Amino acid sequence: MKKVVIIEDEAIAAQRLSHLLGEVSPESTVEQVLQSVEETVEWFSAHPFPDLVFMDIHLADGNAFRIFDKVSFPCPIIFTTAYDQYALQAFKVNSIDYLLKPIGKEDLQRALDKWAILSGNGNDTTGNQQLDALVKMFSQQSQRYPSYFLIPVKDKLVPLAVNEIACFYLEDKVSRALTYPGKTVVIGKPLDVIAEQLDPGLFFRANRQFVVAHKAIEGITVWFGGKLRLTLSVPVPEEITISKSRVPEFKEWYMQ
Repeated sequence: MKKVVIIEDEAIAAQRLSHLLGEVSPESTVEQVLQSVEETVEWFSAHPFPDLVFMDIHLADGNAFRIFDKVSFPCPIIFTTAYDQYALQAFKVNSIDYLLKPIGKEDLQRALDKWAILSGNGNDTTGNQQLDALVKMFSQQSQRYPSYFLIPVKDKLVPLAVNEIACFYLEDKVSRALTYPGKTVVIGKPLDVIAEQLDPGLFFRANRQFVVAHKAIEGITVWFGGKLRLTLSVPVPEEITISKSRVPEFKEWYMQ
């Protein structure tokens, strides 16, 4: 019997995946369904790893890649998501496949077949060749970062150059960009999606509300509790702070 853990914050999606898994791989049993980054980290700190993990990328409390900051997975992972821009990241963290929602039975079967090959229950050489080809393909595609965002304005789409943006921020659950002249522009995408599309050498996710451009940072102040406070070259609607736990990551990014 193969043990499986599903990390998914949508109950219907988790139930559907469990049902499909029962049809395609009846010898597999779903040991646990986890719904958030925090719950996943806590659960794996107290339980042995399963044979396979299915992991959604957008969870209730943030991006699932945050899990890998605290948990090192020795078992293979199959990512499930509605977005395709995370493919390269997925293959860097022990992923063997990347399934786009809604997941079909044939897609799931192919992923499990690949798992069987890579785990030694098939032609291992073929499996490695397939994985290498996928990594190469996604590397070529995913390294292209957008130079512009298209902003809907009435009946038009107005281009906004990424290099004109000092920061992105979330206000009243709406993502906005702040340009260097200090103009605010509504961006029709979730902040999590925007952050993943940006060049990580040029932008940093300071916290849940802000993504800041490197060249926009004018000052860095050590704040109480070991936090950092950033000052940008344009006025921002609220203070931008970086938690103590993320200060080393920020310093490494800023000094690159």
